[in-house]
Amino acid sequence: MRRYDLSPLLRSSVGFDHLNRLFDSVAGTETTNAYPPYNIEKVSEDDYRITMAVAGFSPDELDVTVTDGTLVISGRALDDDEDRSFIHKGIAKRAFERRFSLAETIQVGDARFENGLLDIELKRVIPDHMKPRSVEIKSAQTSKRKVIEADAA
Repeated sequence: MRRYDLSPLLRSSVGFDHLNRLFDSVAGTETTNAYPPYNIEKVSEDDYRITMAVAGFSPDELDVTVTDGTLVISGRALDDDEDRSFIHKGIAKRAFERRFSLAETIQVGDARFENGLLDIELKRVIPDHMKPRSVEIKSAQTSKRKVIEADAA
């Protein structure tokens, strides 16, 4: 029996539980560009974290936005290297834009930048109308109406 690796389908989506949405996102938005590298971590049952390695960038050069269920992380390098002369330039500081499709129940929380890593916290918030609820089961005896007759005096 053949085994299929579906891990590429999970790379750019967070919080999806339905395969059809994953296939839709791969068909239209998955790119082969691996820059900058990132991790998607499931911290707890309802919490996720995206960690992106953005060495060489400052927080002023990064932008995190959420639009129509898509988390967009972009970086634009400022021209601070014009005054410097490099013998070897191995730290890639090129412009990038990385998109993540979010499920309807995922909300973007805080973003932190430390030691060249950008951490973005995500939380699954299920609305009350989507949460499971208990429904009382009534029997035929409890659903009968009680009628009280008044004495005519």
